[in-house]
Amino acid sequence: MSEMNHLQRDAINVLKETSRTFFIPISQLAPGVQEAVASAYLCMRAIDEIEDHPELEPASKNSLLNSISQILKGSFNTEKFESIVEPYKALLPEVTLRLGDWVKYCPATVVDTVLSATSIMAKGMADWAMKGWKVKDEKDLDDYTFYVAGLVGVMLSDIWKWHDGTETDKQLAIAYGRGLQSVNILRNHTEDRERGVSFFPEGWELEDMFNYAKRNLALADVYIEGIKSGSILNFCKIPLALAHGTLHALEKGKEKMSRAEVTEMVSQVIEK
Repeated sequence: MSEMNHLQRDAINVLKETSRTFFIPISQLAPGVQEAVASAYLCMRAIDEIEDHPELEPASKNSLLNSISQILKGSFNTEKFESIVEPYKALLPEVTLRLGDWVKYCPATVVDTVLSATSIMAKGMADWAMKGWKVKDEKDLDDYTFYVAGLVGVMLSDIWKWHDGTETDKQLAIAYGRGLQSVNILRNHTEDRERGVSFFPEGWELEDMFNYAKRNLALADVYIEGIKSGSILNFCKIPLALAHGTLHALEKGKEKMSRAEVTEMVSQVIEK
């Protein structure tokens, strides 16, 4: 088996282990764009695991993420990356330790787009780690959700254009990312509070965050209206449908959608 086949198998396995939401839509993408998006997802998941790590101190997160942000500028240096993560090897998951592999897996003609977006995200996450994730107002919330999710929308817009010339509105792409992230914030807010973190702006109640999520998801609906490419449209529709479904479940007082509801919703989206 060639190195690229090995990498493909590993990328798919790690993707399956790390994301219930994105594994299905990525597996529906056409060859070429599928590798680009899988690589991008895994690179971003690699740094996300550092930001969310329960045992790392904010200063360590800041230092690690800033260092990784620098390495992602220009051509990726695997040796440098390995020397940076070495002291944290026992703590960090496979998806993070294998960042170099996910970079290698990305098609060469779009790898700069993925590296640049991941570098900007790592820097934003590093800054937020030092702020202790204290969200004062809606401007802060917009800033935080831009770095951890809106940026993903911008990068995907660039990947769509690279793949088949699909043009999308980047402001709507940011709202798409923000909408998905704000649903995650609502889903995890009790758990977050238990660990001493809240992404709700000061003075916001649940209703305010629900309204923020709904506003961004409405813009996300507009974002996908302009996409004509079949596999790209499916990719965008699946997480969006799940976000709408999860928001609806949360409003009814449920913790999340059931696995059966998720499966049913995904099959409805794919069949349309």
